[in-house]
Amino acid sequence: MPPATHLRSDALAIWHAGLAAVGSERLVRGAFRVEGSRLLVGCEEIPLAAVRRIAVVGGGKAGAGMAAAVQDALGPDLAAQKQLVGWVNVPADCAGPLGKIHLHPARPAGVNEPTAEGVAGAEQILRLVAGLGPEDLCLGLISGGGSALLPAPAAGLTLDDKLAVTRHLSAAGASIEELNTVRKQLSRIKGGGLARACRAGRLCVLVISDVLGDPLDLIASGPTVQDPASAADALAVLRKYAAAEGGVPARVFDYLRRPAEGPKPPPQCRVTNLVIGNNATAVEAAGVEARRRGYSPAMTSAGRSEGPAEEVGRRLAETALGMRTRAGPDCLISGGEPVVRLVPASRRGLGGRNQQLALAALQRLTADGSRGMALLAGGTDGEDGPTDAAGALVDAEVLQAARRLGLDPAATLARNDAYHFFAAAGGLVKTGPTHTNVCDLRVVVCPRRSLLPE
Repeated sequence: MPPATHLRSDALAIWHAGLAAVGSERLVRGAFRVEGSRLLVGCEEIPLAAVRRIAVVGGGKAGAGMAAAVQDALGPDLAAQKQLVGWVNVPADCAGPLGKIHLHPARPAGVNEPTAEGVAGAEQILRLVAGLGPEDLCLGLISGGGSALLPAPAAGLTLDDKLAVTRHLSAAGASIEELNTVRKQLSRIKGGGLARACRAGRLCVLVISDVLGDPLDLIASGPTVQDPASAADALAVLRKYAAAEGGVPARVFDYLRRPAEGPKPPPQCRVTNLVIGNNATAVEAAGVEARRRGYSPAMTSAGRSEGPAEEVGRRLAETALGMRTRAGPDCLISGGEPVVRLVPASRRGLGGRNQQLALAALQRLTADGSRGMALLAGGTDGEDGPTDAAGALVDAEVLQAARRLGLDPAATLARNDAYHFFAAAGGLVKTGPTHTNVCDLRVVVCPRRSLLPE
């Protein structure tokens, strides 16, 4: 039976292999390249002679890596020939000089909310695409986190209105699908607004998906995809989570109840959206590494939001306990995105959904012990809630440290304070910005008890 330190290193290595497979530069290199006189975007071939200018726009946590890969693929000569220009909204800790493509710090690191800087960047993007012509090519780079990084409040609404909506729905435990259904209706750039503003002949969009099932209209709130939802759908979400009683301004409801203006016009440019990486990509790569290390993994990538993080964590712990005694897989790799219902700010600690999930798993394992297993839950973006950790790891060492320090999992879960629990017990997983985002990745390694030494 491998020692606890070996199980921990295996879990980390398997998790990092999944993360490496969805690196933004790697994904773009596989989908975007120049071959002779042609530009290849996925399966599409674009004759370079037919392109006057190339503009790159977008937003998301993967934006910096995606933009760097595009610029590298074009090379300096072609970039100069095609008058390459670009603007991509990214988190502040991902911004930096990149030549022709400007990386705009649209929000502070670890603060996944719309800001005035984000609004300024979104306005610049809208102006840029509106100034293109029919012989120009616009390349869109869209990834998870784009909803907060590309705020453009609809006429009559303010940034504070959008902040109130985001904060209330997030704290209430709304899913990303529900949150983005509302966001799209309150924006000039989401729900296809970017595509409608674009006057290029072609708009080719590379998408790294952070929404389970890869619905293009919900990833970054679908700036290049016509919105199939309606204002009535957004109102239904707000009513479900008692938004009127939670401080969402009345003008948000008034805006959504205004008389319908008819369907939005289709884009004037030809639009192609291509998903180049998603949660399943990470899960599959992690499984390859698990097999390379001698495990027999079971793998699953959720197709929709999974519900409360605490329930997901307890189910993972139950599965791990069963794996120790049953024949079959000795490694479980899963991907998904649970939700956390936050307690009032006066009682709230610090944490994120992966840390909350891991702590709920630890609580379930406390009775049976975590000897002979390691469980890791982490966000592929390197940001778990408003913290500097991607997630947390649970093994025998963490459990022993928690007991020695007298830490109370139940009380900590109740106040959403998993970060401080794992900081004390030694279970935080920190990566820094990963320049990608495909939801969450979990790894459980658990050789069967029959293999444990007596």
